[in-house]
Amino acid sequence: MSAPSLLKTPLHALHVELGAKMVPFAGYDMPVNYPGGIIAEHRQCRESAALFDVSHMGQLRITGDDAARALESLVPVDVVDLAPGKQRYALFTNANGGILDDLMITRRENDLFVVVNAACKDADTRHLMTHIGHRCTIIPLPDRALLALQGPKAVTALSRLNDGVAKLTFMTGANFTLAGIDCFLTRSGYTGEDGFEISVPADRSVELARALLDQPEVKPAGLGARDTLRLEAGLCLYGHDINTTTTPVEAALTWAIQKVRRPGGARAGGYPGASVIESQLATGAVSKRVGLLGLERVPVREGAKLVDAHGHTLGHVTSGTLAPTVNQPIAMAYLAANHALPSHEVYAEVRGKRQPMRVAPMPFSPHRYFRG
Repeated sequence: MSAPSLLKTPLHALHVELGAKMVPFAGYDMPVNYPGGIIAEHRQCRESAALFDVSHMGQLRITGDDAARALESLVPVDVVDLAPGKQRYALFTNANGGILDDLMITRRENDLFVVVNAACKDADTRHLMTHIGHRCTIIPLPDRALLALQGPKAVTALSRLNDGVAKLTFMTGANFTLAGIDCFLTRSGYTGEDGFEISVPADRSVELARALLDQPEVKPAGLGARDTLRLEAGLCLYGHDINTTTTPVEAALTWAIQKVRRPGGARAGGYPGASVIESQLATGAVSKRVGLLGLERVPVREGAKLVDAHGHTLGHVTSGTLAPTVNQPIAMAYLAANHALPSHEVYAEVRGKRQPMRVAPMPFSPHRYFRG
């Protein structure tokens, strides 16, 4: 895609001013890193606070008396019982149990606030309109930007703009005024660290970003560090680790399916692909997403084939990197279920050579969410 045809977030000029290296991502011209580089930005997030522009993501409001039940008909998670101010991870599924997208839902006083992935936002909006548009009102929010302030010192920096933010705990949200700007915050993110995602009017997003970057703990970070951070945290990237052909059971995301939505639960089933997913919940899936640690210093990238000692194909890598915090090659992969066992050794084929890897628990780097 040529640069002129790429979309730009409201913070585009600020990224250029800060010396960002811009790359195409999900149809947008996005910063992959700033002059200090990806590893410095990764460490900044793990040790202090990093500011990410995630305005390419889709933000939506769903309103109406039937909004929660309507949305619940499209996801295998509990939306109806979600309390005001609480946030939940969810998955849109298709008729085969595959994942159309993963998303975040926050129950607010008068609506459900939904954040979806950038590459899926148009399809997700159509999906919502088509299936539940007659039961509730779907309102895309293209006039809002989204900033993610992540890291152990994010709360220190943000508290200078409004000390009330410290009262939020992991996966909760509320309205706050930051630097004179009305924003909606959730205490969540995509790095494994404590942090916040801030929905802000697009026309005031640069003003807020500058106010945050003025804090001594905060430096900007791009998509490169966001990817290494989320991979260390064991978090899926849609279109890579999960897609329309992977089910929540295969993807090891069954923790996201609450008891009330499972067989025997009060509101079991009733979502697309429920029969496939419920069958796999009962008997297991033939392949499973696992974490892998490289036993040698060779990074293993997406697409690498996984084999046993005899060269028989066992699966494939969906994300991989040389992890800055873990200081080892790490990867996510789908493996045949009988090989997806703790400490089981497999081989990744990299440039004609077999690299030994070991099945390892995720996250690779411990989550440090603030649960209060």
